[in-house]
Amino acid sequence: MEKLVRRRLVLKGLLLGAMAMAPRSVRAAPAGAISLSEQDRAVVDRVVAYLNNIHTMEARFEQIAADGSNSSGTIYVERPGKLRLQYDPPMPVMIIADGRGIYYWDSKLEQLSQTRVEDTPAWFLLRPDISANGDVTVTHFEHQPGLIRVTMVETAHPELGSVTLTFADHPLELRQWTIVDAQARPVTVTLIDPRFGMAIPPLLFDWIDPRITQGRIPH
Repeated sequence: MEKLVRRRLVLKGLLLGAMAMAPRSVRAAPAGAISLSEQDRAVVDRVVAYLNNIHTMEARFEQIAADGSNSSGTIYVERPGKLRLQYDPPMPVMIIADGRGIYYWDSKLEQLSQTRVEDTPAWFLLRPDISANGDVTVTHFEHQPGLIRVTMVETAHPELGSVTLTFADHPLELRQWTIVDAQARPVTVTLIDPRFGMAIPPLLFDWIDPRITQGRIPH
């Protein structure tokens, strides 16, 4: 049970990073869509362009799950294809995407899971291009002085949940995202002092099985 709860929480954290950073597109759709004014559409287009221009990012984060539990860690992104999501103790979890696959390592259980990056929600974050003419529907839009908030769902599958992105404005900067899953359970991630456009050491995205480095070669 401990293993299941931990994995569910961490994989949801990965989903948050993926969905929040890179919505594939924005367009109107019948189910749940809102009507955007020309001015609002221009702001949404500016948000999409901003996301598309994120090539590297480093930030501390704080995560609040639906049950009120808190966790924190550090996220590194280098598009295309690379991600490092490292939770602080006592969460013994690290997730690395090295440009080919994604590796989930639980140091307490000494358990590794891996899959192709294209088969995970992280692909939305890590893909080379973010298009503005595809399949995400805006269901809520809010623009206040210094604040932009946009809620989106997958046009074809709105029942899977939504993502709400919160940005500071002037200058535009991603600050927070909230995922509401298919069971209406919210999880919020707040970025702390995010930095963009910096050089990130390539070794951060190299996956080396800790069991090998510790002399416990898996069979």
